[in-house]
Amino acid sequence: MCLLGFSSGLPFLLVSVTLSLWLKENGIVLKSITMIASAGMTYALKFLWAPLLDHWQLPLFARLGRRRGWLLFAQIGVIAGLLLMALLTPQRLEPFVLATLLVAFMGATQDIAVDAYRIEIAPPSMQGALVATYSLGYRLGLLLAGALALILADHIAWSWVYVLMAVAMVLPVITTLVMREPAVNRSVPPNWRVAMRESVVDPFADFFRRYSWAIAGLTLLFILLFKLPEQSIGSIFNPFMRDMGFSKTQIGAITKIYGVWIGIAGAFVGGAAVARWGAWRVLGVAIVLESCSNLFYLLLLNHHGSLTMLTVAISGQNFGEGLLGPPTVAFLSLLVNRQHTATQYALLSSLVNLPGKLLGFFAGGIAMSLGYGGYFSITVVSVLPAMLVYVCLWSYYRRAEQAQTD
Repeated sequence: MCLLGFSSGLPFLLVSVTLSLWLKENGIVLKSITMIASAGMTYALKFLWAPLLDHWQLPLFARLGRRRGWLLFAQIGVIAGLLLMALLTPQRLEPFVLATLLVAFMGATQDIAVDAYRIEIAPPSMQGALVATYSLGYRLGLLLAGALALILADHIAWSWVYVLMAVAMVLPVITTLVMREPAVNRSVPPNWRVAMRESVVDPFADFFRRYSWAIAGLTLLFILLFKLPEQSIGSIFNPFMRDMGFSKTQIGAITKIYGVWIGIAGAFVGGAAVARWGAWRVLGVAIVLESCSNLFYLLLLNHHGSLTMLTVAISGQNFGEGLLGPPTVAFLSLLVNRQHTATQYALLSSLVNLPGKLLGFFAGGIAMSLGYGGYFSITVVSVLPAMLVYVCLWSYYRRAEQAQTD
């Protein structure tokens, strides 16, 4: 799970935060940067093709099994897309954007397969440990694609940086080839109509069958809202850092090396808290702390180039983000029916990311109109609707957690 987490974390920044800096250095305006670097929005739409991973095996990869076959296919696609980005560069912007979308699509497909594999490989009681281990690998992937990529970009061309990132994906490919396939028995539908119903309709209808319409609706609304503050920072982060007077090496060293380890610490604190108090209570606390951490960026507006203030801001934001990860994954995993693992988890995790990605898409335009301070303030206030829904759902999910413990 650590190595699969690394595989998931590596391409994510290369089509969002790290990419935004490459685009800025090629003279692309801020509004266009945040739009192009929102290719990561593909991750928020992965539920659209997730049913394929639950109900269809790739012909050339079937011998590996359903999960491993799709995973290997996606990893090869990520490697090919990164090499195309290195070959094309932003100087050939239109095909470069298409290559970026290929990496994002294959990275999202890889995430679907990894999440389904994690849920199917072990019982619910072990998911907390798997999430913490996955988070460690994911952060290491971010460390490579964020910190090392930015530091290398101060010394070699961006194209070669992306070639090296493609080479790093070979390790996850080897992992996929040697790990075992989950032992899950699935019924084979007798005809295509039944297959379409089981793969497309049932995963969505099942969620409302298992919960009342009111609880299901409120839960989906909560899932849509609670990660708005975190997800809305990505595409604007590096342009903001550059405008505050920090070099690529400083950004890489503090935000991507130091910050990643602070995030890992937060993830393990979050995992331990989930084991001690359950996902639901920890989730509420982590949401508030993570959203308030965006206020630290306001400190930088009056302290251009201050490494001390940058360290303070990154410490608060990364610890809060790391803390929020384990209760989020644990909560979403508990909502999933294992007959529709990939589809339901992809849908739920997509809903978590979609609103923030949409806000991030317009981040450049908002920041140009209201300033960075106005934008960061909006991201903090955006958590209030989610917490109102959380209060409404409090008693239901507290009882559900207690029933599972008993």
